[in-house]
This record gives sequence, structure tokens and C-alpha cells, in this order.
Amino acid sequence: MCGIVGYIGHREAYPVLIKGLKRLEYRGYDSAGIVLYDGKDLKLSKTKGKVSDLEVIAEIESTKSGNIGLGHTRWATHGVPNDVNSHPHYSNSGELVIIHNGIIENYEPIKKELIKRGYTFTSDTDTEVLVNLIEDVKKVEKCKLGKAVQIALNQVVGAYAIAVFDKSKPNEIVVARLGSPLAIGIGEDEFFIASDASPFIEYTSNAVYLEDEEMAIVRLHKPMKVHKIKDDAEVIPYVQELQMNLEQIEKGGYEHFMLKEIYEQPNAIKDTYRGRLLADKGIIQMAGVEDNLEKFLNADRIIIVACGTSWHAGLVAEYVIEEFARIPVEVEYASEFRYRNPIINKNDVVIAISQSGETADTLAAIKLAKENGAFVFGVCNVVGSSISRETHAGAYTHAGPEIGVASTKAFTTQITILTLIALRLAKANGTMSVSDYQRYLHELELIPSKVQEALECNVVAEQVAAIYKDATNCLYLGRGYNFPVALEGALKLKEISYIHAEGYPAAEMKHGPIALIDESMPVVVIAPNKGHYDKVVSNIQEIKSRSGKIIAIVTKGDVQVKELADHVIEIPEANEALTPLLTTIPLQLLSYHIAVMRGCNVDQPRNLAKSVTVE
Repeated sequence: MCGIVGYIGHREAYPVLIKGLKRLEYRGYDSAGIVLYDGKDLKLSKTKGKVSDLEVIAEIESTKSGNIGLGHTRWATHGVPNDVNSHPHYSNSGELVIIHNGIIENYEPIKKELIKRGYTFTSDTDTEVLVNLIEDVKKVEKCKLGKAVQIALNQVVGAYAIAVFDKSKPNEIVVARLGSPLAIGIGEDEFFIASDASPFIEYTSNAVYLEDEEMAIVRLHKPMKVHKIKDDAEVIPYVQELQMNLEQIEKGGYEHFMLKEIYEQPNAIKDTYRGRLLADKGIIQMAGVEDNLEKFLNADRIIIVACGTSWHAGLVAEYVIEEFARIPVEVEYASEFRYRNPIINKNDVVIAISQSGETADTLAAIKLAKENGAFVFGVCNVVGSSISRETHAGAYTHAGPEIGVASTKAFTTQITILTLIALRLAKANGTMSVSDYQRYLHELELIPSKVQEALECNVVAEQVAAIYKDATNCLYLGRGYNFPVALEGALKLKEISYIHAEGYPAAEMKHGPIALIDESMPVVVIAPNKGHYDKVVSNIQEIKSRSGKIIAIVTKGDVQVKELADHVIEIPEANEALTPLLTTIPLQLLSYHIAVMRGCNVDQPRNLAKSVTVE
């Protein structure tokens, strides 16, 4: 969602803020703004559009000097994307200025009350309501900014990460969070504020991640103060050493972050199982699983909750865990799970999956599961994220930063983690023979090299993309382990090229989707030589007889499908349960090239945000 950046210290704030906003562009946004304090006045510039547009405006309006400042990229919720609704927002007096990520759900009654008290509003945003509420509290209670923020936040309902500056108290910035992430970088006599650590990684390796319902006052020449919003109790902040480095968040010579991240997958998968998979010793060691092994083994069922691409990884895990460990698995959309009054028992294990670790619906599902006594295990990529703190135990994917909005390496590394869990449970349950277990360990160890080999299909994927870049619809079909991959492939095409696409189990084609097939309909069929190969071939023959255009993902050396398909993209041979790690690669590349050829913004597709931190 929205990106927040702030700085207070000895440097010129403008270059820090602009660079930080560019680092946060991956989150998705429609407008941008910046405010600087030069020791006398507040200078604000904001505009609909990109950070590059903001730079032009700031140059014209001379909003470039000062050692204190706030920057923001907005993803519209309340009010259309335009200059007026862009952040930052002033209070009526012009003394306070705020940036905000999240949604204030009860802003309308607060706004009506403030209007009765003489306040006026220029924007349609809930954020302008919040800054004026803080100003009103400050006046009525005759208190300092920090106390006013605390009192005001106890009156609002919703989610937020905020940073507030008071012109009359020019040596501090007050920040707070509930449901939306906020990190504070601690430097030498300077502080950095951001939605994640990427904006300040080159300035400091020390950061504090605020917990929900915490606020902090960062001050020049003084230590930071952290308090609980509800009761003002003081909190001793935990300073983390950042694991990220600058090279990880730069493009490294690739045209887009998405392409870079597709090509990072061999190393990302290796980093995911590094230290956990000891194939020669026949060992899988994962502390979060090992310490809670009995909870997994005694579970009545495993419930997987996730959204988007993570939900697709959960569907793959359903096949793998049930096949290997013979434990019942249910996969739920986190967004539906939290609202449908689900039956959750103390003997259930809930696995929550999220790339960012900040997905609002998944966090709400975790809270619900814990309230009902379930054991909750998290799978996420971002160290220190909310999901890593809210779950009982978990495992990081160690995929490195994923900047492209459309997840790629998140999907394959999540599947890797979940496959490791399935194998460990299978061994403990005795549901897999020793020889099969050992074979899977060695095959999983070889997957990074096979993914590297699969990436050699890039040229073919680009050629196929050139043929179908102007398609208006596309169908993706898969069976068994590769049905979720069909869903994921369709999602990738929708996300970044804006072509309508749907994924189906191949056997369901005759129950409706076959009506769509004609000579203008490209159909992507995932057809590795394992599992239900003969059935998939039959599906391909049905498509062929209706003049559909067939793009088949096949195992190297395939003959039968090659004779039927219009195009084939080859992947290396692999055990059926591990094929999703390979079949997804050509689908990622196909979507990427189609989007590029259509002139789409690959890394920042319209209307999408990388981390969905509000409903």
C-alpha cells in the first residue's frame, strides 16, 4: 500500500526522501508528495502521478531545502487520485502536517464533529480528518504533539501507520502504527522513518520495527521514546540489525525487478533450504517445526490461510502434505476465513503464508485462529514482519527482497518451505518409505540447477509472447500438483499484462470453459510427463478439435504433446510433486514478455500494491 518516508537529522532531507520514495514505488501508488522544514517554514509539494513527476514539481516550487521532512506515495482509498487528495496533509492552522498509510473507518462521524467545531476540509481523505483531530485534541487538552497523537488515536477505528510533524515543535517527528508496517532507522544523530527498511539501508543497519498499537517520538540529539498508544506505558525498543543490503534492492542490470527476481530463483530456492536440507545425512532440520513436531503430528487437520500467490502456494502444499504426511489439509482465502465464522479447534494447526508478513487479511486470520486455541505457524519472507511476531512459530523463506509487485520467487520459495515441512512430517509419521524420503531429499537439492535449466526457455517464451501479446482472453489448464500452477500462471498474466485469464483444473474444461474455445483463444496447458499425462493429452486433443491455440509446458523429450500443440516450452525432468517449481518458470516469463510488449508497467501494475496492509 502507501509508502511512508521520513527524515530528521543533519543531512539535507530532500535527496533521502526522494530516493526512499523511489525504493517504495514497488508498493503501488497513484500520487506522491513531500514536505520539508527549513528551520522557518514548511514547504510542501505533491502531485498525482509518479515520483518523477513530484521531482519536477518540487524543483519548480523550491521544495528542496531542510533537514527535516516527510514523503509519501499514496494508493487511493478515500477520494480519487488527484493533487488535492495526495499526501502530506496540513491541519487547518498549517502547524501540523501528516502522512498516513491505512484506513480510518470512523472518519465520517469525526469529520462531522470537527466541522461543527469550525474545521474545514479541502480533500476527500480520512487522513485530513485525522490530522485535524490531532490538532483539536492538542488545543482542547493543551498538550504536546505526542500526547495529542496518543489521545486522538484512541478515538479512531481502523488501520494506520502515520508520521506527524509540528512546526511549533520542530525537533521531533511523532510516528505510530496499527496494522500497517513502520520501521525506524537509527543513525548517528539522525533517524529515518519508512514503511520498510529499503529507503534507509545505505545509511544505517540498525532499525526498530514498531509493534501494533505503539508510537514513537524521534528527536534530534535525544534518544527515541516508544510508548503504548492505549495506556502510554513505556516500551524499550528492540533494535534489529538489518540483513538486507543495497545490491539486493537494485536491478543489477535487468530491465525490470520482475525479470531479475525470476532469474534469482535458483539461488533463492537454494537459500531457502540452506542449512535445513542435509540430503547426504537424510536430515531436514527446521527449528520451528522440530520444536513443535508433536503439534503437527497430533493435528486433526492443517488449515492453510493466505491470499493471492501465497494462496496458490498453499494449494500446492495441500497436495504435497496430504500425499507425503497423510494429514488432512484445507486451504482458505484469509479474506474469507476471517468473516465466515469458521470451525477452529485446539487440535488444528494453522499455517499462515505471506510474502511481506504484513497482509491484513492473513493477520486477522491468525488472530482468529489464536483466539480459538489453534497452533499458528507462519511462512513469510520479511524478517521482523508482523506475521513473524504474531505466530507461535514459523520459517522464513530467505528469498531476499521482492520488489516487483507480481510475486515470482515468493511462490517458489514458499513451495520449497512447505515441501520441506511435508517431508519432515512424512518421516516422523512413517508415511513415506526411507528410500522415497531419501530420493526426495536429493531431488529437492537438485531443483535449483533444474530451475536454472528451465530459465533457458526464455527465448522461446519471448517468441510465443510476440504471437499472443494482443490476445484478449487466455485459458490455463493443469492437473494435480499443477492445477495451482495454472491458477498462478493466469494470475500473473492478469496482474501485469491486463489480459483476462482464467486457470482451471484440466478435467473441468468440459464442465463449462470448453464453450470459450475457438481459433482466437490461446490455451496454456501444463503437461509434464508425470502424473495424469494421458488425461492431459486427451484434454489437448479436445482443444485441438475446436481450433484452440495450444501452448504446452512439457518435459524435455516429449513427443506426443509436441505433435498436437502449436507451441511447446520445455522444462527438465522432475518428480511429479516437485514439478510446480519448474512449470511455473515458463509461465512467469511468458507473462513478463507479453506485458513488456504491450507497454505495461511490469513492476508497478495499475491498481495493485505489493503489500496489502488494509482490507
